[in-house]
Amino acid sequence: MSLQGMRGLIKNGAVAACALLLCAAASAADTIKVGVLHSLSGTMAISETTLKDTVLMMIDEQNKKGGLLGKKLEAVVVDPASNWPLFAEKASELLEKDKVAVVFGCWTSVSRKSVLPVFEKDNGLLFYPVQYEGEESSKNVIYTGAAPNQQAIPAVDYLMKDAGVKRWVLEGTDYVYPRTTNKILEAYLKLRGVADKDILINYTPFGFSDWTAEVAKIKAFGSAGKKTAVVSTINGDANVPFYKELGNQKISAEDIPVVAFSVGEEELSGIDTKPLIGHLAAWNYFMSIKTPENEAWIAKWHAFTKNPKRTFNDPMEAHVIGFQLWVKAVEKAGTTDPEKVIAALPGLEVPNLTGSIAKVLPNHHITKPVYIGEVRGDGQFDVVWKTEKAIPGEAWSQYLAGSKDIVADWVNLKCGNYNSKTKVCSGQNYK
Repeated sequence: MSLQGMRGLIKNGAVAACALLLCAAASAADTIKVGVLHSLSGTMAISETTLKDTVLMMIDEQNKKGGLLGKKLEAVVVDPASNWPLFAEKASELLEKDKVAVVFGCWTSVSRKSVLPVFEKDNGLLFYPVQYEGEESSKNVIYTGAAPNQQAIPAVDYLMKDAGVKRWVLEGTDYVYPRTTNKILEAYLKLRGVADKDILINYTPFGFSDWTAEVAKIKAFGSAGKKTAVVSTINGDANVPFYKELGNQKISAEDIPVVAFSVGEEELSGIDTKPLIGHLAAWNYFMSIKTPENEAWIAKWHAFTKNPKRTFNDPMEAHVIGFQLWVKAVEKAGTTDPEKVIAALPGLEVPNLTGSIAKVLPNHHITKPVYIGEVRGDGQFDVVWKTEKAIPGEAWSQYLAGSKDIVADWVNLKCGNYNSKTKVCSGQNYK
């Protein structure tokens, strides 16, 4: 081949390569990337994998409607593997490398705390779908799960009034959510006249499996002649051996009822629920709730997963709510720019699956109904108590001395940690 011919080939090859790069850039510009930050392996995979599937379903549904702002949505899924520092690394990748417009993710509070500095530094937007301990309000997070006043406090009130409980075991996994929630519950119980001797607090590591001694302590504590209950903030796969050991030691729901904040339909699917029958869970949604909205949604979920046995639970509903709110905010702002979307979110409303309305509050929490459910033999729940209306989420607990004067308001005060007594805003400011 002549030198001129070789030059022509090189030139044509360069043009083709440039064309490919331009096509790739154009393709990227035609999509909106949505980050999915959930553990698909490790101790939390039992709870988080199905949240990833929920976001994928929401993206599929939106794309069938024509996408968003004339563009298709594209999921960017990562696996932080139940490794808390890895959550921060993966969040950085999503925001800085993949340039996602929004992230739906995290379960544990330690994972959320890990990614929080990343979202605040890069001005990203995270929708967090799980019940948590409160004591936080970030400009960059929309908390679609329950705050303590939307789950923990109502559960204790129910046990006091309807079950006559006098002694309390606060049993949790050893990390920030159980410890802070139990700090709030201990203060609340003492405010209600419960003595120190009638409160037992215990923590075990993630993935804890040898419950023999711990359950024996609960059994002994409950043998004092006063009605005793366990308030459980045990997370992840440690729940399976915990309930199994309750059964082994013949502790029934009639003897010592357990009300759980992290056990739902997904955690109960595929395990023997006999030891759990009659025990309780406090959530803002149950799959068994009969509303036209919920029944239609479950049918769509089963069609999407091609599995009529797949369950649906509270954090999954929170992702449905969060995704719909994000879409509505993007449409209102006319852009996916997180700064403008964040500003558009407060005040927006979407229907939940149980018949009421989820509204974004100035503190970046939402309104939620509260339900107490009793475990059935099929792994579903019978609702035994519910609030009359949706409850506004409180970012800061009125039962803790250091929090009762703190206000979160990203609309008027532009602050998530404003001291109403000193008139000082601490922490992150919304400039």
